[in-house]
Amino acid sequence: MAKKIIITAALTGVLARREQCPNIPYTPQEIALEGKRAVDAGASILHIHARQDDGAPAYDIETYRQIGIEVRKLCPDVIINYSTGAVGLSREERIHHITALKPDMAALNMGSMNYAIYSPKTKEFYHDFVFQNPFGDIKFYLEKMKEVGTVPEMEVFDNGHINNASPLIDMGILTPPFIFSFVMGVLGGIPISTQNILHQAASVPKGSVWQVIGIGRKQWQAAAAAITIDGNFRVGLEDNFYLPSGEMAKSNGELVDAAAGLVRMLGRDVSTIAETRQTLNIPFRS
Repeated sequence: MAKKIIITAALTGVLARREQCPNIPYTPQEIALEGKRAVDAGASILHIHARQDDGAPAYDIETYRQIGIEVRKLCPDVIINYSTGAVGLSREERIHHITALKPDMAALNMGSMNYAIYSPKTKEFYHDFVFQNPFGDIKFYLEKMKEVGTVPEMEVFDNGHINNASPLIDMGILTPPFIFSFVMGVLGGIPISTQNILHQAASVPKGSVWQVIGIGRKQWQAAAAAITIDGNFRVGLEDNFYLPSGEMAKSNGELVDAAAGLVRMLGRDVSTIAETRQTLNIPFRS
């Protein structure tokens, strides 16, 4: 039986704003509604950043708590995945919502890197910073996740970030299934190409499950390539605003619907929430 494909929806992110795409959710209620649209279209994992009501990033426990409450009202069994990514916060602040709220999953960046957006039109860099994730911090986050039963989703922005998991596996802090996300298309990280997806997929340790996170419009090409080699993938307004047709999506649900259509067009089936929980060994916790 062919492996079913897991679709993740990244609902909002922290950098994109409504000036760029008017459909990006900010409030807990808006995020939950977008999550419902994504789940109805076929997503089994919701990757969530918190926002303040004006769209600025939020990192406090209470905002994440309210998001979780609102999401669970509309999507009681979906896999909730909170971000731990941040610049300029202490490591305690980056993980405190995970230890307090114990979500199903949490995204974990597996290495340090330059991170920027470059505009060929203006010849300028935007959001130009260094994303610091030393081994001591990674180990700290993993230990905290393990204490509360939260499964780590390891986001790797380059091939070397995959190998950064090796000592943590050797220490027993990481246990199978190892869940990797190949983030591709960020300036400072690995570009999107079929060749790079093949290289990343060949580099993960035995007992791994992986997905591709394509940033920008090339996301759809990356998703198609991933499906053909049993990979999963992520869509959503955090990563890309546009449908395969080039039209701006009106919701995360539209993006997930296009993703599910691509899966079926290539002769595969979309994984249900229950099936994804089984694949990733994430039991439902009320």
